[in-house]
Amino acid sequence: MYQFSDEIISQVAKLVQLAIITGTDVVDNLRMIRVQSSEADENTLVLTPEYRVVSENQIKTLLSELEDINLENDEMSEE
Repeated sequence: MYQFSDEIISQVAKLVQLAIITGTDVVDNLRMIRVQSSEADENTLVLTPEYRVVSENQIKTLLSELEDINLENDEMSEE
């Protein structure tokens, strides 16, 4: 039997929050999660190092796009 590490639970929470903020579908993001057994405890699953990098980059990109949209909306409302 395996259990999720706090890291995985935190990642799921981030993805749900991000989906709410951006209006995107959380299911696609959840499908991308990659896990492996922890070196410290083989019954605990943790995020893979590769997924951590990809996830951080995707979150940065999405937040950057959201900021751009907000700036565009602000500029349009000022006109």
